[in-house]
Parts: sequence; C-alpha cells; structure tokens
Amino acid sequence: MKKWTLNSWKNYPAKHLPKYEDEKELDLVLSKINSFPPLVFAGETRFLKESLSQVVEGKAFLLQGGDCAESFAEFHPDNIRDTFKVILQMALVLTASASLPVVKLGRIAGQFSKPRSSPVETKDGKELPSYLGDNINGIEFSEKLRKPDAKRMFKAYSQAASTLNLLRAFSQGGFADLRQVHLWNLSFVNKSDQGKRYKVMQEKISDALSFMEACGINPDSNRRLRTVSFYTSHEALLLPFEQAMTRVDSTTGEYHDTSAHFVWIGDRTRQPDGAHVEFCRGIKNPIGLKCGPSLKSEELIKLCNILNPKNEPGRLTLISRFGADNVEKFLPKLIKVIKKEGFNVIWSCDPMHGNTIKATTGFKTRTFNNILQEVKNVFAIHQAEGTYAGGLHIEMTGQDVTECTGGAQKISEKDLSHRYHTHCDPRLNASQALELAFLISDEIKKNSKYSKNIIQAAS
Repeated sequence: MKKWTLNSWKNYPAKHLPKYEDEKELDLVLSKINSFPPLVFAGETRFLKESLSQVVEGKAFLLQGGDCAESFAEFHPDNIRDTFKVILQMALVLTASASLPVVKLGRIAGQFSKPRSSPVETKDGKELPSYLGDNINGIEFSEKLRKPDAKRMFKAYSQAASTLNLLRAFSQGGFADLRQVHLWNLSFVNKSDQGKRYKVMQEKISDALSFMEACGINPDSNRRLRTVSFYTSHEALLLPFEQAMTRVDSTTGEYHDTSAHFVWIGDRTRQPDGAHVEFCRGIKNPIGLKCGPSLKSEELIKLCNILNPKNEPGRLTLISRFGADNVEKFLPKLIKVIKKEGFNVIWSCDPMHGNTIKATTGFKTRTFNNILQEVKNVFAIHQAEGTYAGGLHIEMTGQDVTECTGGAQKISEKDLSHRYHTHCDPRLNASQALELAFLISDEIKKNSKYSKNIIQAAS
C-alpha cells in the first residue's frame, strides 16, 4: 500500500461529500477547528480498543446506540441524559441476563452527517439538494439553507464538546452509581411491561448490593460500582472535519481522530479504493465497517487487510445490516470467509437500516418485529457457524417518540404523526429499546456460552 498521510484521502474518489461554494471559507473554518482542543484523547481510544478485544474473545458484548442524526434543534441536556439512561438500562439488562460485561458506545456527540440515497429532494415540483445533516446544511426546505455551509461545523464541534462534557459528568460523577439504579428509569417506561420487569431486576441488584455492602464492598470503596466507561462514536463521513480533528498522540507518534473514540465507514462509502477507507486506515481509533447486501466476500477480505493489516483484536468491528429477510442469504458467506482467513473481528448487528419502509401515511418507519427478527436471525446464524455475535448497533432515543411501529406499546402507522421528531431515520423509543434488550438477552447468553465452548475446544 502507498504511504498514508493525513490528507492522502484526497487522492482517492470520495462519495457523499458536500461541495462548498466558498473554498476559502472552508479552509478558514477547518484551520480554526484544527486549532481547537481535541474532543477525546488517545488514551481513551486505547482503553476502548482493549475492551473491544474482550468482545472478540466472547468475554464481553458491545452495545452501540443513539440518534440516527443529531440535530441542533433537539440539543438539550434532558435529551442527552435520557439517551444515556436508556443505554445504561439496556446494558444493565444484558449484563444481568447474559452475565457478560457490556461495552457502552453511544452514537452521540458527533453523529451529524448522513449519506442520502439521492443527492436531491423534490417537493411540490421544486428540486433542492438533499438534507445531509446539521453540520452540512439545514433540514428546512429552502434554497438558502440547503446550500452546504462550512460554518455549521463550528456549531457541531461546540455541541459535541458540550455533550461530551455532560456525558463525562454522568458517567463519572455519581449518576451511574449502581445505588442510583432506580433513578435511571423514565416515567413512560415505568408504565410498560418492560418497566415492571426492570423494577424486579433493580430490586434484585439492590439486594445484591446490600449483601456486598455488609461484606465491606460498596461503591465508596470500589470505583467500578459507581462509575461507567462510556464512549462516543459516529460515521466518519465528513472527511474534511475528521482530518481537522485528527492529531498526533505525543506519547506514541500515532494519529488519532479526536472527534470520537470510535468511527465507522458506511455501507455507501466502503470502497477499498475510496477516500473514506483511505482516511480510516491511517488513524488508530477502533473502526467500524457497515456490511450490506452488496458487499462481496473478496471485497471484505481486501477491506480487512487494509483497515487492520496487523489483525489486532478490537481494531475492527463488522456491522451487518441486511434486513430481516436477507440475513440468511448474505451473512453466512461473509462469516465463512472471515473465519477461514482468521481475521480478529467483532460481529455486530445493525437491525435498523435494512428494515426501513414507507408507511401508508407517508412516514418512513421500521417495525419492531422486523428489528427483533433480524437480531434473532443473526444470532442463530452465528451459532450455526460457530462464531460469536458480539454486538448490537441500534438507532434509538430516550424520548417518547412514535417513529417505529409495534412493540409492547403497539404503536400503529396512525400513531406515527403523534411524536415523529427524527431529522432522518426512525428511532426506537426508550420503551422499545428496553424491550429489545430483554427479548434478546437470552439469545446473547446462549450465543456467548456457545462461543466460549468453541474457544475452549480450540485452545
């Protein structure tokens, strides 16, 4: 491979990047952002990679969730808190049910850009550029706001920094203390069947903590009982911004993208000879790779060799997104080739993007049953292939939205208009996300035990 440099991606074809009219303004914005403090630190990304290496070995599980696309309009501390709460709740359910530590990774503090299936959008006979995310252009259907505006990156950086500041306070400042587990609940989740199951579980945890405290083990003496490690992630789509946020680690001389702990390459931008793959191969962050129906086995081998040439555990996460009806057709081929080549990867399931449909009412939506079915199909295939399904990647929110149909709340297509707030794709609400965690926890437990048996037999 050719030598990697910070801007070598510019020598490769780049898809889904905006075209800015004022190049001088773009350069000024990027130069200023390059002078800003990093959002995350190299040491944090190394800790995440170590945790992810445990997932590769079947000793932990990866939970990645958050907004489809963060917005400037919905930026509020309560929204950040509620999304954090739901991820904590889901992780607690999975840990308690599957007896596995959970690596908690948010789609937050930087998930602003979105690739779109069409570069243009038409309304009432008028054609304008598509909305590409709040750090690029505006969602309002006007010619002025749909033009890419480089200055939006300033606001994106500021919002990400504020979000990270709050998340660090929540995760390290006492909010994540297991003695406060009852505070993690949300009022509308309390009323659901999942809320009742969660209450039973939290009572068991409280009993266990009381026993441990009687033995002299409590959150005051054991930091792990009062804090959590929480990491951030987003799609590395807007490469000029990602380059501006990439810095050299003074302790190692390595390049780290300090915009997030973990970044991923989307299904539309994963070309082995493309700019996004070229950029990501040179940074030392853990990398995700979305794997859709068009991904061929030989292309996946090439991508694994490019992105993880040393085959380091924890470096590369393969995020499958096929749709409930397509998993059996596409996933086994990819698993077989990864297994044959001996690549150390995490297999994570994104049950959202392959299950998007248009409701009769005109809203984009996803049905809870299809989301659940894709996860179950993925786990079943991994068990059959003797591999470990080690992650779940979902679009969700702590808000009480009505964007995905079904679940215990029985949200119908007619209900979608009640609280449909997403700026892009439909998200699970807190109740649906918690329900999903309960329903798949048994599958994770079975799969993790199966994986451990395979590992023990091989050793």
